[in-house]
Amino acid sequence: MNVRRLLLVPTIAIFAIAAVPNRASADWYITPFIGGNLGPQAGLATANTTFDDQVERRVDMGASLGWMGKGIAGFEIDYGWSPNFFQNTTGSANFAFGDSNVTTLMGNVVVGIPVGGQRGGGVRPYFTGGAGLLRSNISATSFFPTDFHANDFGINLGGGVHGYFNDRVGLRGDLRYFRLLQDNEPAANDLDLALSSFNFWRASIGVTFRFGN
Repeated sequence: MNVRRLLLVPTIAIFAIAAVPNRASADWYITPFIGGNLGPQAGLATANTTFDDQVERRVDMGASLGWMGKGIAGFEIDYGWSPNFFQNTTGSANFAFGDSNVTTLMGNVVVGIPVGGQRGGGVRPYFTGGAGLLRSNISATSFFPTDFHANDFGINLGGGVHGYFNDRVGLRGDLRYFRLLQDNEPAANDLDLALSSFNFWRASIGVTFRFGN
């Protein structure tokens, strides 16, 4: 699967939205966040055993950079990083990897409800969805004899709410679902995307800094 080609889709969509004229005022925001992964499933396999395990909950941190018009539409770049993602030390199928992490970089469309408007304090619920990069890294162990690195195409869908104290600062609560897409046609000229078993939820809270307008 040509990941670079697939990543052009959300990128083109973002620039298309940004190029649309908008007479109403608009603003940008950046939200550093911290949270945790909920119900992650690794869907891993070895020669002797197949795992479809709920791996342990892990910390997830990152930041979102977005733009919202005074209407309801906008776009967002969302970056998340979760260290020690692939590890399970409980239950009957105990296994532990070496150093591992999962990185997500998504280009999303955002649909918001401008409760309270764009100025001053107020509440702004939103829904978001898009696609982008889902990267997995696992260092070599007895489970993986060599380092494992995978750059895959993933999707995400979720929502949350911004609560602004004033024109510039607020809090954001966010819940998103991430899922990896796999290519069932590995040939270079074929593409048959399907949902993979690798998926997880991310719940986070962050401080939003709003500017522009």
